[in-house]
Amino acid sequence: MTLKKRLLLCFIGCWALGYSQQVTLSPAAKISLITCGSGEELYATFGHSAFRVFDPILEIDVVYNYGTFDFNTPHFYLKFTQGKLLYSLSRQPFAHFIYEYEVENRWVKEQLLQLDASQTAHFFTFLETNYRPENRDYKYDFLFDNCATKMGEVLVRTFGDALRYDYTHLKEQYTFRELIHQNLKTNSWSAFGIDLALGSVIDRTATPQEHLFLPNYVMRQMQHATLGAKPLVLQERTILEEKGQETRPSFWLSPLFWLSLLLGLVLGITYRDYRKNTQSRWLDFILFFTTGLAGFVILFLWFLSEHTTTVSNFNVLWAFPLNIIVAFFLFSKRAKGSVLGLYMMVLCGLLLLALLLWVLKIQVFSPLLLLLLTALGLRYVFLHFHFKKAGH
Repeated sequence: MTLKKRLLLCFIGCWALGYSQQVTLSPAAKISLITCGSGEELYATFGHSAFRVFDPILEIDVVYNYGTFDFNTPHFYLKFTQGKLLYSLSRQPFAHFIYEYEVENRWVKEQLLQLDASQTAHFFTFLETNYRPENRDYKYDFLFDNCATKMGEVLVRTFGDALRYDYTHLKEQYTFRELIHQNLKTNSWSAFGIDLALGSVIDRTATPQEHLFLPNYVMRQMQHATLGAKPLVLQERTILEEKGQETRPSFWLSPLFWLSLLLGLVLGITYRDYRKNTQSRWLDFILFFTTGLAGFVILFLWFLSEHTTTVSNFNVLWAFPLNIIVAFFLFSKRAKGSVLGLYMMVLCGLLLLALLLWVLKIQVFSPLLLLLLTALGLRYVFLHFHFKKAGH
């Protein structure tokens, strides 16, 4: 089921929830936190969190979901890129919600909160108030304001100082990048793309509270939270289990294969160019245009978007924006050899600077990037000597 269909199902399901905010829950009502496992699509990789309200007397069984957005939003992709896309709190029948995860073969766990009737009613009122059209939207932030962080925020705003989190169960603290990679396979385009797009700001160690941007850590934290003098979670159960049908992506479609192929091509063509004292202009145009274009995208995300995770991105050292202009000079031979030779030395220096920042862990790059950096470095060195010879 596509995300668009899921969102459509989510909104259509709301017709069945026509009860008003004035509903008074029965003493049998329960509220629980729902945690869902990761899925195959990138948007589902990190799992999901939501609240469930169940009242068997009033026949209410709904999920309050802070992870909803509308594909029909005007200029959707532009707003997403700029970090201006609004997410919303939606409300849907639990049966519809759980069906989506059953179809996608994702595990779902439920933690029943230990609340008395007054606390349950207060919590329900907060969710209903938050669901009003004027309150339900918020500006999404991958690390600091998402479906998982909303769980802790809602609990704190509902119960205040009576709610206590015990973070001592965290035996080790991770950087944001390390936390992200706990949900990704290194040899995947998702991991490679995230490491390319996100900057050095995610290479600092997250505080215990900041670990809660991931649903798994929220679930674990709930097991170590108290409300007053009692544990917050009364009971935990598994609603859905994975069926163990993991699909292995093809190696031939992986970034490791394609970057290795690129390195092999660059090595072979550069060796041929060296032997024949020539320059494969089409290869240089592709390399320089592609890295330059990537550099402009990185700069856009750094300076022209509101994403907090894409700033200070030193991938721009190897994906150098000026390369996109130099690509045309290389293809047409309109620049002087001495100028291009000097430019290649500058690029080599930027590659070494990127590697230094990597060693110092100022920014951690994808390990797969070593293949690309090697290919670029070899080509830059060859072009430096090629144009230096042509300049004499």
